[in-house]
Order: sequence, then structure tokens, then C-alpha cells
Amino acid sequence: MTEQVATLGGGCFWCLEAVYLGLRGVSRVVSGYAGGELANPTYEQVCGKRSGHAEVIQITFDPAEVSYEDLLRVFFTIHDPTTKDRQGNDSGPQYRSIILTRDDAQHAAAAQVIAEIEAAGIWPGRLVTELRPLEVFWPAEEYHQNYFARNPWQGYCQAVVAPKVAKFRKAFSDRLKAK
Repeated sequence: MTEQVATLGGGCFWCLEAVYLGLRGVSRVVSGYAGGELANPTYEQVCGKRSGHAEVIQITFDPAEVSYEDLLRVFFTIHDPTTKDRQGNDSGPQYRSIILTRDDAQHAAAAQVIAEIEAAGIWPGRLVTELRPLEVFWPAEEYHQNYFARNPWQGYCQAVVAPKVAKFRKAFSDRLKAK
């Protein structure tokens, strides 16, 4: 089977990108913007909260090594899907929890995983994750790509990204890429 692509948003794209780059079966992660109205948005426009876009990542993966459903299970472990337009101190619509699907199969799989997560009672509140079709993905500026790997000692990376990566590595130690 050929590689597939998933698009997810759950707070700052630097966090999600750093996690998924460590997941076996993932060959590429691109930070970007989706879910809004503005064509070719900039970081400043998205952070200005008027473009309608969320910070998202586009994950290229091999479904023979990691399923779309498992990508989503990781997603629901590394961010809080119960807080509308917020992840920790990051607030605004650009930080919302969102799954943007490419086809009916992804939509059905995402709905099934959302139901599974809700039934398991993993999160104390109701999930507010948006589930909708992807219209267009806009890659973020180059300086956002592979941000954590290039800036591990930056303050935000130490305080926010590194703990999420550590949580992922602990919870999914059997799914990590070989070093």
C-alpha cells in the first residue's frame, strides 16, 4: 500500500510535529494552517485570530506500519481535546482541536476513534474536537518546520514541547522510531 496523509491540529504545531516525527511509520511531518478562509495565510495572520485557520500538521505515513486510527490515538493522548480554542496557556481559535479528513474512510475512522475515546472516559470533560473535511492545507513558513529539533533549548520548547514529547515517548515506547 502507498503512503497516506493525515491532517491534525491540537494546539501549537511545534508540539504535534515533534511527537509525530518520532513515531514509527511516519515519514514526513509538515507544519501549516488549515480550516480557515484566508488563502496562503501567514503566521501573523493566523495568530491574529481572524483567518479562521488552525495550526495543524500534515503527516505522511505508511499504513502498513501505523494505522490512521493509531495516529488519532496518539493525537488524543498528547493534547487536551476538551478545551475549546485552548491548549494550556496557548489560547485562540488557531489552537483548537481539529481533525481534517481527506475522504469518507478517514471521516468514519475519526468518528469511531472519537467515540472510543469518549467511551473510555480518558478525559473528564466532553470532547470538543472538530471533525470536518480538509479543504486546503497551507504549509507554514520554513522557520516553523522541524522547529523543536532545531531549537530544543528555546524556552517554549523546554516548557511546553519537551514535556509533550516525553509524555508521548513514555505512553508509546513500543511505537518509537529506532534511533
